[in-house]
Amino acid sequence: MPKYVIRHGVMRHLGVFSTRGNDSYARGVQVIARTSRGLEVGEVLCEANELALANLTDPKNGQILRETTADDSGELRRLLEQQQLEHSTCQRQIEQLQLDMRLVDVERIYGGERVVVYYLAEDRVDFRQLVKILAHEFQTRIEMKQIGVRDEAKLLADYGDCGKPVCCNTHLSEMPPVSMRMAKLQKATLDPSKISGRCGRLKCCLRYEYDTYQELQKELPPVGSEIVTNEGRGRVLAQEILVGRILVEMEDMRHLALDGSAVLTVLRKPGQRKQATKSSTNQPPDGNSSPRGDNSEPHNDESSSAE
Repeated sequence: MPKYVIRHGVMRHLGVFSTRGNDSYARGVQVIARTSRGLEVGEVLCEANELALANLTDPKNGQILRETTADDSGELRRLLEQQQLEHSTCQRQIEQLQLDMRLVDVERIYGGERVVVYYLAEDRVDFRQLVKILAHEFQTRIEMKQIGVRDEAKLLADYGDCGKPVCCNTHLSEMPPVSMRMAKLQKATLDPSKISGRCGRLKCCLRYEYDTYQELQKELPPVGSEIVTNEGRGRVLAQEILVGRILVEMEDMRHLALDGSAVLTVLRKPGQRKQATKSSTNQPPDGNSSPRGDNSEPHNDESSSAE
């Protein structure tokens, strides 16, 4: 019995779904499937082979019932209009109850088993009264789902600064952690207004090429290193990671842009300067005197020598 990876729900959940009998489905086909939340409309992404399963984290299971029909398309349009009315009702009740929360979206499951309310809140919210009112209004089960700002962008955002649909609402199923270190390594501008996405956090795309930058950077001497090149000795001032080049200050104060392959030897890396100085101090003079003392206490020996 074939299995497929299905994407369903406004939060774009991923799951592995079995079929009835030997039914087969092409990529991109809209289907009606039974999920852990009820009857939902989903999109077939691919067959659930070993490669696909290896890239899924704790996928949910379910069953594909059939392809969507013209009647299903009409029902989906009706549900969309109904969700807009339910959103207005929910917002009105939140204001009347003076709850410290912000409504983001309302999702009605296709089979009518439940309505999911997505909201933002800084602190814990007592929404028991709200749930009672909404359950009476909508005549179904109410599920309250607290989300973060990244999830809010996943629900509401449309296009990013790049001019394309936001990643969180297209191909990303999980939001990976992104740090300022990734922006610095890629020489991106550190202006928060330019490296922040629609959610106000660092853009997810800063992580896409980070691993590649790290691998390429390993082939170049670190900034601050003292090196020997075909042009002589110098110190690394900067790296151009993608093109594999470095900016070097030579001993005669010239600044040269050299290819990474021009580096013959790395004499000293950043942080090794002090250690190298100590080890050279502990070496005895050539045949004129004995070592200064126990190498386990170089600091004390240096102090007494200075006195």
